[in-house]
Amino acid sequence: MLIIGIAGGTGSGKTTVVNQIIDELKNEEVDVISQDSYYMDTSHLSFEERKKINFDHPKSIDFELLVAHLKDLKAGKNVMQPVYSFKEHNRTGEFIEVHPRKVVIVEGILILAHADIRDMFDIKIYVHADSDERLIRRLKRDIADRGRDLEEVLWRYQTTLKPMHNQFIEPTKEFADIIIPTNRYNTVAVDIVQTIIKDRLF
Repeated sequence: MLIIGIAGGTGSGKTTVVNQIIDELKNEEVDVISQDSYYMDTSHLSFEERKKINFDHPKSIDFELLVAHLKDLKAGKNVMQPVYSFKEHNRTGEFIEVHPRKVVIVEGILILAHADIRDMFDIKIYVHADSDERLIRRLKRDIADRGRDLEEVLWRYQTTLKPMHNQFIEPTKEFADIIIPTNRYNTVAVDIVQTIIKDRLF
């Protein structure tokens, strides 16, 4: 199994890069796991309490479960991935069954910040975009798809997102094998990753 980690700040374009990488592959032996599915279970908290959680800090992620799931997948076992609701700031209680594949892509803002996860990646990719562009993308996404209002998004950006990015996310560039800027389509970088995956698949 080839495990690829794709990190980068919120709104940096990770999902776009993932889609570019797998677009031409269209192979059932490639699967994508999102770090977002592994936010800690916060069912014991009220909705108002959950809204105040710093979701950009490594402690908000259940890395232990993610590591266990990746190990199980490498061992040929199916895993039950939690389903997370951004509108409720919590897991839904539902699960998605994930099967072992030849290639697994793990994407998320903090996946290179955790040594145990980082050590499991055969290829480490960091997707870079400037802060203004990331904020604009975050505003559009959170308001349109996640039920946030402008005030909440800007509050989160100022109090947690920006300082956490500077402290925990930006420094993980040093661990990346490939850095992809998303202010333009980086054909060479994407082609390199696609070639490596194709070699493993075929």
